[in-house]
Amino acid sequence: MSEPTKFLLGEGDVPTHWVNLMAELPGEPLPPLSPRTGEPAGPEDLTPIFPLGLIQQEVSAESEIEIPEAVRDAYGLWRPTPLYRARRLERALDTPAHIFYKYEGTSPAGSHKPNTAIPQAYENAQAGIARLATETGAGQWGSALAFACSQFGLGCEVFMVGSSYDQKPYRRSMMETWGATVHRSPSDRTESGRAQAEHTTGSLGIAISEAVEVAAGDESCNYALGSVLNHVLLHQTVIGQEAMLQMELAGEEPDVVVACVGGGSNFGGIAFPFLRRVLAGDSQTRFVAAEPAACPTLTRGVYRYDYGDTAGLTPLMPMYTLGHDFVPPPVHAGGLRYHGDAPLLCGLVKAGAVEARAYRQNETFASAVQFARTEGIIPAPEPAHAIRAVVEEAEAAREAGEARTILFGLCGHGNFDMAAYDAYLAGRLEDPEFSEADMEAALARLPEAPAIA
Repeated sequence: MSEPTKFLLGEGDVPTHWVNLMAELPGEPLPPLSPRTGEPAGPEDLTPIFPLGLIQQEVSAESEIEIPEAVRDAYGLWRPTPLYRARRLERALDTPAHIFYKYEGTSPAGSHKPNTAIPQAYENAQAGIARLATETGAGQWGSALAFACSQFGLGCEVFMVGSSYDQKPYRRSMMETWGATVHRSPSDRTESGRAQAEHTTGSLGIAISEAVEVAAGDESCNYALGSVLNHVLLHQTVIGQEAMLQMELAGEEPDVVVACVGGGSNFGGIAFPFLRRVLAGDSQTRFVAAEPAACPTLTRGVYRYDYGDTAGLTPLMPMYTLGHDFVPPPVHAGGLRYHGDAPLLCGLVKAGAVEARAYRQNETFASAVQFARTEGIIPAPEPAHAIRAVVEEAEAAREAGEARTILFGLCGHGNFDMAAYDAYLAGRLEDPEFSEADMEAALARLPEAPAIA
């Protein structure tokens, strides 16, 4: 009998707690700053748009936080997700490396995003909130929140980045099927949108501003964010906890963990449980964060306090940033078109615990097509960046003549991203990159805030 390629867990293996890395980060944590006062943000800066349950998770220093039973019950619709060994890709690359991937595309929305959408909808429903407003880049987060709101009886309003709204119409159809209302961003429905009307392709920063503005102006409406904040990364750690059990089933320990990065939730989800062991001195696993060369936040950004949105409505966060009003080119990896990154992840990159790499569109899609033709799954453009990094790692193992175990997060399928594949296969895909002029402009536009080392 051939060696196994799929490693499955039972329903009883769904994690009972989320992993919180806050207390174990190197150095002193830097607080978010109030956009009104410039002082460390307090509850009054968060309560207008978030329920108390999520605020408590956001600031918690507990190493583990229990998952509510109603959330675990909803997780049971698709969790645990499978882990695969990519044996066909290994053969195609002629590498001694063993390649494993944790596949989140089996969720109802087709990505990892429901892992946080469900607890966010639950906490808001418990707080008596009637509806949620949010942004979405490629549509995975908007789809996930629409699904989660349908599970807990909440309304859902989504501001979808203009380029993705045009490229991925069926993502909008998914959201509307689950009961959400979807607007193309920038829209004429908010002051934030009207002020950015010239940027017709939109950006996540603009869409966040629109959603926050709507939530702040309606007591029955709260805001929900799909990445960046501590509680979002916390919720995603169910991925890495399951992957640890599945790697034990495979009898292997990863030498390197790879994931794509836009805001950081997918990366944190698979990496943080493994990172905890490294920070404790119990493992030497390496970590690689893969991002687009057109929006190279971790590889080219500056480590400064900056707003999480374009209009400056959110708290200022310590992070690698390209400037809060930077509008990235309309690359097909819409979920990675964000000017900053999660403070937790940025702190780890700055401490040298995580390596960041940036990739151009065409090399990324070349690896995605190779993966699809060997492993069968068409990856979303976002995790295609991780696959590109995996190919590099596998080729390096071949050149060195050494065995290497690689684990990566395949955070979603590309079944609604075929316009991107059409462009690549027809030779029409461009390779925009972040320029020095872009960097100089970004530095000039950063808000006044305390310097950070």
